[in-house]
Amino acid sequence: MSRGRNWTRALADGDVSGVVPSVITADTTLGGDVARLVAVVPDPRSPYHRARDGEVGLLEGLSLAEAVTGVVTADARLPDDRRRPIVAVVDVPSQAYGRVEELLGLHHALAVAVDAYARARTAGHPVITLIVGTALSGGFLAHGAQANRILALNDPGVVVHAMHRKAAAKVTRRTVDELDELARRILPLSYDVTDWARLGLCDELLDVENADDPTGGDVGKVKDALTAAVERARRGPRDLSDRLTSPAARRTRAASRRVRETLAAQWR
Repeated sequence: MSRGRNWTRALADGDVSGVVPSVITADTTLGGDVARLVAVVPDPRSPYHRARDGEVGLLEGLSLAEAVTGVVTADARLPDDRRRPIVAVVDVPSQAYGRVEELLGLHHALAVAVDAYARARTAGHPVITLIVGTALSGGFLAHGAQANRILALNDPGVVVHAMHRKAAAKVTRRTVDELDELARRILPLSYDVTDWARLGLCDELLDVENADDPTGGDVGKVKDALTAAVERARRGPRDLSDRLTSPAARRTRAASRRVRETLAAQWR
């Protein structure tokens, strides 16, 4: 099952097509806009076996860049307020960890995806991320983290973090239970999406009936939220400064704000 595929199909106005089998696109109407949906989905036949379960690998990074850049190029002559929104539908377990991927330049493939999303955002395309499943590690950095606005389903199956629980336990030489106990006191360690939302990165948490197989009501609610997010993105800055100036960030990211203010003062 792929939540990314299910939600892309549910939100799409018509057919869903693939840049490659693991990167799919479709169009959806959001108010007066026709937005481009982009999702990474599993491809069990991928020649890169480390990228068969929805990970963002070599093909995925380059294909994401192609999909996003295609929209930017096509809309380059349009007024800023008519440039199409781009919605990243996110359900990615990680980047593709593998020796072959590293040797062939996985870092470059992910970097061009990041660059494509950032260029779209700064060119005036509202870039909105909709997290419907997992958003972990470099997979999320390449596909979703560069958005003007980030929405997420309020569901236990939604996880946003730097790494999987078991990997984090191994790196920190703790048990999973010990990490969960620390997460109750240290917010960034938590794997609960409601805790993550308190860090100031999340624009809105969306309650739905069925996160795995969205109902008609779920689709309507999410499309309304995406439409509102597009409007806010068009009115807001094109950089990511909101992530440190939002009410949630002012409460929970005080140290990050102080560090940046100190660096800015020293740079001047």
